[in-house]
Amino acid sequence: MTWSEMQPLLSQGTIDTLYMVLWSALVTLAGGLPLGILLVLTDKGGLLQNAVVNKAVGVIVNIGRSLPFMILLIALIPFTTLIVGTFIGPTAMIVPLAIGAIPFFARLVETAIREVDHGLVEAVQAMGGSVPTIVRKVLLPQALPSLVSAVTTTVIVLIGYSAMAGAVGGEGLGSKAVTYGFQRFENGFMIATVVVLIAIVTVVQLLGDGIVRLLARRGRTAT
Repeated sequence: MTWSEMQPLLSQGTIDTLYMVLWSALVTLAGGLPLGILLVLTDKGGLLQNAVVNKAVGVIVNIGRSLPFMILLIALIPFTTLIVGTFIGPTAMIVPLAIGAIPFFARLVETAIREVDHGLVEAVQAMGGSVPTIVRKVLLPQALPSLVSAVTTTVIVLIGYSAMAGAVGGEGLGSKAVTYGFQRFENGFMIATVVVLIAIVTVVQLLGDGIVRLLARRGRTAT
């Protein structure tokens, strides 16, 4: 396969991969961030201590994290079809990608929030700050560098998931690698898809690291 033949396939695969990753990352952020915060707030000694809620959310998150993505992808076919109308294509893959990543991201958020100095929380409480105020003014700002790192890690995981999703009709670089590389024994095309995936992951990691360093410098300047 010549470069002129590979280029349109790689371009379309890259566009589909970025589309799946971007939208699933946004859904993951919207679902995983509240879950992670809830795990901290309802834990023992938390601002909203509630053992029942904490255990229930923890069990759901643990089950979601323990399922291999390929199994989850297949198990969610009826649900994906119900939501999107099909289980094939990049739009359909957003559903299992997000559901698979939300528990993973929620645990990262929980870890990031736990790193916040409890003394700051107590100080805002002493001034009459409500739970939403503490979350908005203390927990999230103080944990922001760690949260950015969590987002970066989750996006990279989603890139890997999207490649696996391509094997079952998800399009993207994974689908192109299987269809035009593996099945047609085009080793050159397989290598090209791997190089593109590595490049995407590298850019995401560098961008995330840069934002974390910028936030850290701003934090030092503020103090």
